[in-house]
Amino acid sequence: MSRTINLIVIHCAASPNGKVLGATSRTAAAVIDQWHAQRGFHRQPAAIAAYNPDLKAIGYHFVLDVDGSKSTGRALDEIGAHVAGHNANSIGICMVGTDQYSTAQWGALASLVKALLAKYPGVPVVGHRDLSPDKNGDGTVEPSEWTKTCPGFFVANWLAAGMKPQAKNILAS
Repeated sequence: MSRTINLIVIHCAASPNGKVLGATSRTAAAVIDQWHAQRGFHRQPAAIAAYNPDLKAIGYHFVLDVDGSKSTGRALDEIGAHVAGHNANSIGICMVGTDQYSTAQWGALASLVKALLAKYPGVPVVGHRDLSPDKNGDGTVEPSEWTKTCPGFFVANWLAAGMKPQAKNILAS
């Protein structure tokens, strides 16, 4: 199955900044899979059989841990479960942490987004919060309208700066 991708959405795990989720025996995606299972998320049996059979619930396509490691969740051709109303045609990337990320994570995010944009040219890249409803109808989703603060940084500013993060969003080493 192939699906049309028209959006790349960056998320945060809302976990402590700088705390690695993955361990030697589990990836960050496996940890998030457990969280998503507890919230009632699930993948279709055929999708589980075809890709990452140990992950039965994860909603994201990629997870970037503090050490910069990238783990996969759902296959790119599989509909995600990461942003209501936009899952059918989007790819979800989750950054471990809340609003500060390691230089390794920033590098992994830039590399992944560049690769996805090469595969899906011109597709908008946004943060989860950017998809909040425009409650006052002025055409701009303002901070007072965010339903979540995820991913804890302005994706548009990151993109405009050549995928370089602001200092306040870089985890102190």
